[in-house]
Amino acid sequence: MKILHFNFIVLFVFGFLLNSFSQSKKLWIETADKSFKEKDYTTAVFYYKKALDDTLILKTATVLPYEIQMVNMKLKKDSVKKVSKDSAAVKIKDTVKQKAIDLKTTATYDYVLFQLGHSYRLNADYTNAAEAYKKSSERNIYPEATYYYAISLMHVKKYQEALNEFEKYVTTNPANDSLGKIAQKKEAGCYMALDSTNVNKEIRVDLLDTTVFNKGTCSFAAMYYLSPTKIIFTSARKGGVITDPKKQVSEYLCDLYWTEYKDSAWTKAVNFGAPLNSAVHEGGGYVTPDEVMLFSRWNDISLNESFIYKAKMMNGKFFQAQKLSDNINLMGYKSMHPFVTFDGTKLFFSSNRPGGKGGFDLWMCTLDESGNPSTPKNLGAPVNTSGDEVSPFFHSLSNILYFSSNGLAGLGGLDVFKSDYNNDDNVYSIPKNLNAPVNSSKDDAYYIMDRTQGRGFFSSDRAECEGGNCYKIYEFINQPVKFDISGIVFDGQTNEPMPGAMITVKDLQGDAEPVFVFTDDKGAYFSELKAGADFFMKAQKNKYFGDAANVTTKGLTQTTHLQQDFNLNTIPKGEIEIEGIEYDFNSAGLRPKSMANLDKIVDLLKVNDNLSIDINANTDSRGNDAYNMKLSQARAQSCVDYIISKGIDGARLHPKGYGETDPLVKEVDIKKMKPKSPEFEAAHQKNRRTALKVVGESKITIINKGK
Repeated sequence: MKILHFNFIVLFVFGFLLNSFSQSKKLWIETADKSFKEKDYTTAVFYYKKALDDTLILKTATVLPYEIQMVNMKLKKDSVKKVSKDSAAVKIKDTVKQKAIDLKTTATYDYVLFQLGHSYRLNADYTNAAEAYKKSSERNIYPEATYYYAISLMHVKKYQEALNEFEKYVTTNPANDSLGKIAQKKEAGCYMALDSTNVNKEIRVDLLDTTVFNKGTCSFAAMYYLSPTKIIFTSARKGGVITDPKKQVSEYLCDLYWTEYKDSAWTKAVNFGAPLNSAVHEGGGYVTPDEVMLFSRWNDISLNESFIYKAKMMNGKFFQAQKLSDNINLMGYKSMHPFVTFDGTKLFFSSNRPGGKGGFDLWMCTLDESGNPSTPKNLGAPVNTSGDEVSPFFHSLSNILYFSSNGLAGLGGLDVFKSDYNNDDNVYSIPKNLNAPVNSSKDDAYYIMDRTQGRGFFSSDRAECEGGNCYKIYEFINQPVKFDISGIVFDGQTNEPMPGAMITVKDLQGDAEPVFVFTDDKGAYFSELKAGADFFMKAQKNKYFGDAANVTTKGLTQTTHLQQDFNLNTIPKGEIEIEGIEYDFNSAGLRPKSMANLDKIVDLLKVNDNLSIDINANTDSRGNDAYNMKLSQARAQSCVDYIISKGIDGARLHPKGYGETDPLVKEVDIKKMKPKSPEFEAAHQKNRRTALKVVGESKITIINKGK
């Protein structure tokens, strides 16, 4: 009886403890879910892990107080440190929506494990995220776990393993079609990362110092401040603007700072102070040419909102900031990353407002003379995708839009892309990934470069930092952009390469002397070109007519190798008829059509500046011989005078009148024709011809330059 009583007590105590522990587990999961919903992923990780500690309880199905919903997982926030890693502050995470979970039929263990993976991933702890997703994927309760496992592997540079997991997910015909399409883009990104040729070895990337730029919790969004030697950037560090020291810690509030490059070093970073900076977050600043600061402002309470503000500057001080109108800022949505073009006419920004292609898109509006924005327009495809596009930067000299996206094939998270803008058609080209070393397996954004494209800045969370991953500012230095041209000179008759031909390269706008190169034994040549210039090129060789071409490096923004071949034709020994040179009857006056055709002779003589020619003119047989001889000489002189008027040296031109002495259609044949018939008139017109004959050729040498 005592034994029975004892067993009863044991069972009662065990049941009581079990029930108490169950209540604790339930409370931990509730707390974790609440934290997850509030985007407090660090706290969510802590309580999900506590809930996973006891497998006996976790194997019991539990209905959680968590409604079936579409969980939009975009942002991460280090809530333990109270730092809002807002998308305007640090980054935007993937835009994929989690599949709705029916908690009445889902085992608690699998649910918590899956949520733990999400919490790790959204807090940029990809190593632990991969471990959690791997376990979840192996249990095969949540098919999407395989996709997220692959994503996490990408972030830790395990590209081949990630590729295998993406392929596994895609080939299972996933119910989530949007994830399936994104997975295929991610596969392309894995292949890019595995291809070592995609690394641009001409770019040097350096993490900036921790005394000026990368001091404090995080730093990001460097932007030129009315000069290439002054920089605005965003940072959370000691000494920021706060209003309640007992409740606020400036190390976890983002403020706007500036620094200037003097005496070969960046000066101490200066906080802009109030009223520009406030007790909430400010970041992503840009100063327009008329000294108006545009920036983003957000807080930790309304995590689903951020707005663009403007503040007028005078003598380095700012007036109270004003929120832009509601056509830019929509309640309940985020507008951020403002950038104004160099001419001050266009505003680019990023927003998740309605009407986009999904997630955060890039938008653009025009600015009037007062800086007031028009209704924004979505940039559309191919720039915007179903993922996130953020931090636009438009390089005005090259007409290139730079931005970051996780919806295009990339190396992991947000990658920097560029898209050429065509002013005439108002379209953007297919975005091109900048690849490593600018892009990494983590998030890379806020890319800017100077007007000469020699150097610039971007932000990345690629480096580990205390408390997890956080943005730091990097500087990149491009190797000088170089241009050159090469090609082969061919014999126009035999199509064989021609050694020893001389190539002249002349800058059409510059004052520099022409450059001369000669083809090698294989008929090939090579010459360097300067940037932003138009060039006239010609190939010459004695006993051949030269060939010419025009090339340009204007609008080219990266090292480019141009190709231009030439074909040279042998100079004939006899006459060459100049087609289309016509005169009125009994006149030496040139018809307009004749002038247009003589322009071709002008071009020929400019290319072949070593030749001198006879201009031969003939008349028909009507009229007496002496008159026709005089008329033909006048016609030849008319041609020479016109050619001289176009800049050709008269010493190279010799007018020759032959009258009716050398007709193409013999008089005996003309007499067989009906007088004044079309055939009769055409025969006489043909005899009123003009031709050229090469009568002198100097040796082609560099001495000829400048002629």
